[in-house]
Amino acid sequence: MYNLAVIGSGPGGYVAAIRASQLGMRVAIIEKAELGGTCLNWGCIPAKALIKSATAYRYAIDAEHYGIRIASAEPDFNAIIARSRNVASTMSKGIQFLLKKNKIDVVNGYGKLVSNHSIEVTNSEGEKSIVEAEKIILATGTRSRDLPNIKRDGVKIIGYREAMTLPKQPESMLIIGSGAIGTEFAYFYQTIGTKVTLVEFMPDILPLEDKEITKLLTRELKKMKMNVMTSSSVTNVDTSGDKCIVSIKTPKGDVTVESDIVFMAAGVTANLENLGIEELGIKTEKGKIIVDQYYKTSADDVYAIGDIVPGQALAHVASAEAICCVEKIAGLNPEPIDYGNVPSCTYCAPEVASVGLSEEKALAQGINLKIGRFPYTASGKATASGHREGMVKLIFNADTDELIGAHLLGENVTEMIADMATARRLHAKSHDLMKTIHPHPTMSEAIMEAAEAANNECIHV
Repeated sequence: MYNLAVIGSGPGGYVAAIRASQLGMRVAIIEKAELGGTCLNWGCIPAKALIKSATAYRYAIDAEHYGIRIASAEPDFNAIIARSRNVASTMSKGIQFLLKKNKIDVVNGYGKLVSNHSIEVTNSEGEKSIVEAEKIILATGTRSRDLPNIKRDGVKIIGYREAMTLPKQPESMLIIGSGAIGTEFAYFYQTIGTKVTLVEFMPDILPLEDKEITKLLTRELKKMKMNVMTSSSVTNVDTSGDKCIVSIKTPKGDVTVESDIVFMAAGVTANLENLGIEELGIKTEKGKIIVDQYYKTSADDVYAIGDIVPGQALAHVASAEAICCVEKIAGLNPEPIDYGNVPSCTYCAPEVASVGLSEEKALAQGINLKIGRFPYTASGKATASGHREGMVKLIFNADTDELIGAHLLGENVTEMIADMATARRLHAKSHDLMKTIHPHPTMSEAIMEAAEAANNECIHV
């Protein structure tokens, strides 16, 4: 019998397995597909490879702005897709190495709970075996969600997996949903020459982000000639002809858009089917498994982490939950996760990154605010890089001077947001950020400048 068995090998599952092994446990991990889960194989990592190719193409076609002459540049769609798949394969092999290094047994197949300490595993040939463990962690992740009136067929109406492996570049694409997935793919396809229509039911794209930031991003996407439709909903998709005929309800009335491909990016659904949770009486609510602050389910010795539990469906959240859960199982005293201090990133261009409260949420809580803003147009590094779009917006509690929210738009901001999460965790005040000497020239100087602006002491704006 194993000390721990983990179902699912994504950023939650493989991190849980490795941390458990480090703490002296004998561990098995059960995976029906590629090691690394959706993130490494069909999500975060290969998507960023696609975006990097799009960025490289943008640099090539804008080369004259940097004093470089290039006769011509055009994207090779199949080569871009192949590179993305190779990146995913490389990372998956890396996870295989890490699991082997940490002496974790990998069991290939579909795992289903048959008791609090037993998992039935069915391999690709239909053969069944039993894995027994003292503790079990469920980390089965999510998949694309269909809308009630629109179903994916994998050809004309697709999800994120198909969007990463299309056999040829479509001339046009309509994307339903403008969360991080929808917005990132919209940027990628629009950049390489596909005519993109981005449809969002809410009043703003990236609905969970600060509204001031999303309005600035919308302006930049429209500059790319992207058709952005907010407060709009797709009511029907007719796929009977060569093109998809998409009916959309908008604030100005019903419209029809013709598109080669319709990409469903309207959220995800937790993978809970045929997992055995009903038989064990594991409680769920709104399609998620209910857990305590250390991820124990309502069944003894069974835990759940990642996208299948309430909270942000993000890879780094799943990894943090994995470590917290395993350390509690091991008898340590881990600090529960502060979900209010989880950074969020969207890797379009300009990038979006945030942590903490938005202006709207802070005001709704009745907090007295002071806000500092610093535009990238005033940044020497942003100007030199040729990417002056964006700004840093810092939100402070005016009564305590503590940083309660950071919202960044622009080049390189996804690499800067962790510092804001650290500052918020340490209850940093605006004067702490002001008096921290930042290197010049860097994009990160905008953080110092925004803190100064919150106190009416900014030098450069």
